Amino acid sequence: MRITVFRRLMADEFGATRAEMLAKDHVLSGLDGRTVEEALEAGVPAKDVWRQVCVEFEVPAERR
Repeated sequence: MRITVFRRLMADEFGATRAEMLAKDHVLSGLDGRTVEEALEAGVPAKDVWRQVCVEFEVPAERR
């Protein structure tokens, strides 16, 4: 998954403003205590980050 696709999925799910805030501020335990931005910068694949976001925020399967 490309990061642009990931960002679109985040914005579609949470709204553009909240998606940006979550990516910068929310620490995800499934990402070893990193934020979305930190995980992406560390080289975690966007698809894996999206999966963790979906788990953490209980995104319904049809939108994953």
